[in-house]
Amino acid sequence: MDLKKNEIIKLTITSASSEGSGVGKADDGTTVFVPLSAIGDRLEVRILKVKKTYAYGKIERIITPSPSRTEPDCSHFSKCGGCVWRHISYDEECNIKQQKVIDAVKRIGGIENAVFAPIIRSDKILRYRNKAQFPIGRDKDGNILIGFYAFHSHRIIDCEDCVLQPEVFTKVMDITRRFIKETNADVYDEATGKGRLRHLYIRIGEVTGELMVCYVVNGNGLKQEDVLVKMLRAELPMLKSVIINSNREKTNVILGSKNRTVYGKGYITDELCGLKFKISPFSFWQVNRRQAEKLYNKAKEYANLDSDEILLDLYCGTGTIGLTMAKDCKMLVGIEIVEEAINDAEENAKVNGIDNARFICADAPKAAEKLKNEGLKPDVIILDPPRKGCGEELVNTINEMSPKRVVYVSCDPATLARDLKYFSEHNYYVKEITPCDMFSRTAHVESVCLIERKY
Repeated sequence: MDLKKNEIIKLTITSASSEGSGVGKADDGTTVFVPLSAIGDRLEVRILKVKKTYAYGKIERIITPSPSRTEPDCSHFSKCGGCVWRHISYDEECNIKQQKVIDAVKRIGGIENAVFAPIIRSDKILRYRNKAQFPIGRDKDGNILIGFYAFHSHRIIDCEDCVLQPEVFTKVMDITRRFIKETNADVYDEATGKGRLRHLYIRIGEVTGELMVCYVVNGNGLKQEDVLVKMLRAELPMLKSVIINSNREKTNVILGSKNRTVYGKGYITDELCGLKFKISPFSFWQVNRRQAEKLYNKAKEYANLDSDEILLDLYCGTGTIGLTMAKDCKMLVGIEIVEEAINDAEENAKVNGIDNARFICADAPKAAEKLKNEGLKPDVIILDPPRKGCGEELVNTINEMSPKRVVYVSCDPATLARDLKYFSEHNYYVKEITPCDMFSRTAHVESVCLIERKY
């Protein structure tokens, strides 16, 4: 490798990385990753870091811009660690995400014959999030910071308004800033582990309009909580819940295990696919409800349930996916390790008059093994695991259960591809994969996959 740090080279961007950087080849063949670049850019790039087989650079000058380049519409873009695609067209973003899924499945999974349906596009790429978690801190001059962490760091970038969030979230941030100033509230310092107010956590029901505001504190509560509630109620007529979450641990995990409701209910409600759902601070609930409906409808299409079939929903969360299919099957069994989510799932089934659902609080692989040993024979299995995927042990258990179809909902193409390889090594084949843009302008892409038994 001939590249040197601080060397300026000319580079054409030909692809994009999984984290949202543009990728090009230097004259010596070295792969160079360049943030904020676009496929088709011709650039002058300053080399910042050189590794054995690749390098990182930054744009010094755009010689010829990509046809997909657009003007970023957010003043915080490139500073916070959220969006990576605000400088390109939405069409190009969808192309990149579609290719990201295809490449992972083929390269990691070794699967060449699967059908890839067109990505499910979002009809709303601004203000689509129903949840936000903002770290709270102070800068070296003592000024209040509420916003997001910078990319790959824990340095808080103060955010006046995030265009992915509803405007009411900005109002909650403003009220919180005023409360801190007026009461001189004690703010947490991550470096020392001292101070009290750590995070602002907000959720809203898109259909119901119900708003939840949760404050994560290093202790049991805040001084003058009554003043804070009064300020929030005065300006937020949709406010249904104010919660104090206690997290005394020096950890990257945002929420602690204990909640205390200081106003209203300890939850809000919303609607999805015609059903009503109860959402607590711990509940898993899709951040983009509109896209979640599209994703779940595709999953329902893939499940293709008959009225006499049994559906097993692993990693069921608050029961959202399974409950939207419950009326189409004989019995639904949901598995989730988070106890609060299982409680919500049972309540959601009751609220929606669904009486053919059973929910079990357990680790998915262990529960699946137990159910298999008990003789449960699901016809269809839904998988919606965390980013780490399912793993070989669970795939082996599913293979032994021998369902006709498996519908895999994934938030990470790499772990999806790995697990699809495991399935293909057993008695299953990957029939179709549909990417879904759940998080527009970010690097993330979801997928839903139909896996069928060979015979």
